[in-house]
Amino acid sequence: MNLTMLLAIDTATRWTGLALYDGRSVLAEVGWRAANTQTVELAPAVADLLQRVGLQAAELMGVAVALGPGSYTGLRIGLGLAKGLALANRLPLVGVPTLDILAASLPEMAGQLVAVAEAGRSRICAARYRWQSGKGWQAQGEPAIDNWENLLANLEGPAVFAGEISPVAAKMIRATDKAFRLVPAAAAVRRAGYLAELGWQRLRRGRTDDPAQLTPIYLRDPAGN
Repeated sequence: MNLTMLLAIDTATRWTGLALYDGRSVLAEVGWRAANTQTVELAPAVADLLQRVGLQAAELMGVAVALGPGSYTGLRIGLGLAKGLALANRLPLVGVPTLDILAASLPEMAGQLVAVAEAGRSRICAARYRWQSGKGWQAQGEPAIDNWENLLANLEGPAVFAGEISPVAAKMIRATDKAFRLVPAAAAVRRAGYLAELGWQRLRRGRTDDPAQLTPIYLRDPAGN
């Protein structure tokens, strides 16, 4: 029995990610772009990932989950399963902000980092980060709902963009006369392996969350405009 394995679950947007991490290595990881099918796909995908490494849910040491911002439905699905696993198996639960996961995967670069995730209706969730020696990318304020026109107009370079960036948005970024650039496509993907690492660090520091009290980070009323 391996009691040193953490499961990471990310359904904050249509991009879905799962990973298993033992404190040294990512033992298994999978990511895919779900087409409004996370409700039916997530639980079987978790079961398959556990089976691949020969684990039962009760043998995990904890669960890390992407906490938002993101899609109302996606966050509800991921957090619901994470809470269920934690409560049923008496596992510690750790919530990690969505855009922190993306920032954690990127190396030091000049200027600020702008991490983005889909928010629906042509809007994005965006957060700004600055590199701090020994600490990596650190958030500069809270994430916010925005649109690309407004974000680009009110941002000064140099800045590098990463995350869920549509071809239209990428063209807009490149068309500005500011010192903006995009990370490569592979680096822009939000990986569950980094969620697992962040969750592991928080778990080791005793920064766990109460499953009964943990709620997603919503930047607007899901029923609003």
